[in-house]
Amino acid sequence: MPKFHFIEKAITIQKLPWNKPLDTWTGTVPQVVELPRGESRHVVTFISLDNSLYALKVLPAGGGKQELELLRNAQELRLPTVTPYGLVLLDDGSEVLITRYLERSLPYLTLFKSPSLERYRQHLLDAMAGMLVQLHLAGFYWGDCSLSNTLFRRDAGILQAYLVDAECSEFFPGPLSADLRVKDLELMENNVQADLSFLASESSLPEGFSYYDSGALIRQKYHQLWDVVTKAETIGQGENYRINERMRQLNALGFSARDVQLAPSPMGDQLRLKISVTDRSYHRDRLMDMTGLRVEQMQARKLVNEIEELRARLSQERGQNVPIEAAAFYWLEQVYKPTMLELKPLAEQRQLQQDEANPVLNTDPVELYCQVLEHKWFLSERAQHDVGHQLALEDYIRQFG
Repeated sequence: MPKFHFIEKAITIQKLPWNKPLDTWTGTVPQVVELPRGESRHVVTFISLDNSLYALKVLPAGGGKQELELLRNAQELRLPTVTPYGLVLLDDGSEVLITRYLERSLPYLTLFKSPSLERYRQHLLDAMAGMLVQLHLAGFYWGDCSLSNTLFRRDAGILQAYLVDAECSEFFPGPLSADLRVKDLELMENNVQADLSFLASESSLPEGFSYYDSGALIRQKYHQLWDVVTKAETIGQGENYRINERMRQLNALGFSARDVQLAPSPMGDQLRLKISVTDRSYHRDRLMDMTGLRVEQMQARKLVNEIEELRARLSQERGQNVPIEAAAFYWLEQVYKPTMLELKPLAEQRQLQQDEANPVLNTDPVELYCQVLEHKWFLSERAQHDVGHQLALEDYIRQFG
């Protein structure tokens, strides 16, 4: 009999036909669903249980336990990985790792093959570089970084990358050493070129797209980001404002600061500034604390910026400083919730239109809200004044509904 580990709803899971190979479930097991997928050297099956989606991956004995623990540790550190759900030990000795399906995610194959997603391809390299920096800061050595082992989620017009396969990964204390970072980047370059060569062989790459140097470009972006995030700098007397500038620079890159370290320099009249960086969830955490909303990082950044703008307007109208918490509550009740109600029919309409002919139609209400903000900026730029939230919303629905 199969053995189940760390699974909350094991009774439901146990009803699946574990005595049959997973690659025979399609067409015979009603819980199996077809979803966009990348290349995998293992058998991967998607199932729907209790209104949730899961990915099931078959691994040799011992492989599932190791990957499960790695993913659990990564989730505790809030790293960009899929969420582990449990492990099934089969009678033949193999193991099935179960992870929660990353909703609204896309494999790189879909990004390149779908004409409607062309504008997102330019963000793919940035997303890969940012993910690797975050993993390496936490001491996470991937060991098999590739496009095939990565999922991408649209986030306020750009992409966020998530690690899917941790079979070759390992944790080390503190930020990853320079040698391990170089090794991980070399593996990444080779794997990315192989992934894109596969698309080139199918004539699926855009005309003029150079896949030979894509891995090198990711490495270049990685080093640029790593230097900004980890650099130490010297500040002179009366230059304390540079501490705030440095933190704003990190926030703009999506990272947050854990603590600021100031140490005297050998010159005596200067201080050495070093900021310890935690993760890329600064705006997401801030929005969650103020409103209880859970959204993606860049979505959160746009929403927090809108709250800050609203706060400034309310402070001006009332002739006194309005606390950010009060502005956030006003925004949530008077702006965000009414807008989401008006966007709901559009999201539902797009959900019905989403089919095999258009599998990546944007149906995420929060992403639609962010598109309204972008539309408001466009209209305001054209009119040379703030057109207001409601007018932008009505015009967006009229044009794109």
